[in-house]
Amino acid sequence: MTATEEPSATPQPLTITQLAELAGVSTATVSKVVNGRSEVAPETRALVEGLIRRHGYRRQRRRVTASALVEVVFHALGGDYPIEMIKGVDQVAREHHLAVVISDMQQRSGPGHGWIEGVLSRRPSGVIAVFSGLTEEQRDQLVTRDIPIVLLDPSGDPGPGVPSVGAGNWSGGLSATRHLIDLGHRRIAVITGPDWALSSRARLDGYRTALDLAGVPADPGLIGSGDFLIEGGLAQAHRLLRLPDPPTAIFACNDGQAVGVYRAAYELGLRIPGDLSVVGFDDLPSVQWAVPPLTTVRQPLTEMAATATAMLMKLAQGEPLAQTRVELGTELIVRASTAPPSR
Repeated sequence: MTATEEPSATPQPLTITQLAELAGVSTATVSKVVNGRSEVAPETRALVEGLIRRHGYRRQRRRVTASALVEVVFHALGGDYPIEMIKGVDQVAREHHLAVVISDMQQRSGPGHGWIEGVLSRRPSGVIAVFSGLTEEQRDQLVTRDIPIVLLDPSGDPGPGVPSVGAGNWSGGLSATRHLIDLGHRRIAVITGPDWALSSRARLDGYRTALDLAGVPADPGLIGSGDFLIEGGLAQAHRLLRLPDPPTAIFACNDGQAVGVYRAAYELGLRIPGDLSVVGFDDLPSVQWAVPPLTTVRQPLTEMAATATAMLMKLAQGEPLAQTRVELGTELIVRASTAPPSR
């Protein structure tokens, strides 16, 4: 039988032999695709993967034992953020005698084709995607190989049924801005993260809600479009602080951008908090050593990662999850970078 003779419906998932018959290729070729081997022509791989997505894949023997690994893929590696996440993953992984494998997407929107091949060949106990997403095809490839996945601090809507762990980004943005309002600030700027990031949009919405509840008019000119990088915070802070009526406070939507704001204030001869109050978001370990120590919204990164890994372990053991979407609370940590406005 060839691919052109494919039946219109198949009640049960197909075995390697049945997939090979439908695709018109050898069982060895299908096995290579199933196991993430690279020596298969792209068009053949696409044909077999398409059949697996439509019909499912049934192993012809007992389920292959997963490797004693947890695969963690990051949007980017750098700074304290991934370190805090890795601590949480490792904490739970060690309890289950599992090692941790880390991949870096180097700020791409999602992991490339070579990454999924590597995962399928390593056959980990599960995959955690941090501040990133996988394509529908990549998720299907993992699901059909019985490799569970959990999204951690997802960059977008996880989609129905996809397990995820996040934080209270909206409430964090609200509390950061409300703190500045309570101190007497009215010219409050915000430096967002990238537009495509769900957390960035939620923190911005929290900022806007706090202004609205306090009856403070929102000035579009006080919204700086950032990228969650120090350099972006520096550039946007320079623009904001050079306005004819500059802000007396800046809410940076992550700690990295807050560092950029500190640098801009230094370069412009401004004192923190005497001339400018600054609030960050994350509460990374290093910010308490900033001068002055940074007021920020604590996002429980290590706890989030541990929760995601515990969920992954349940899925790997075939246990149902009590809930597929978990959101942990954020907390405002007040330090010395905020004070009433001097003007």
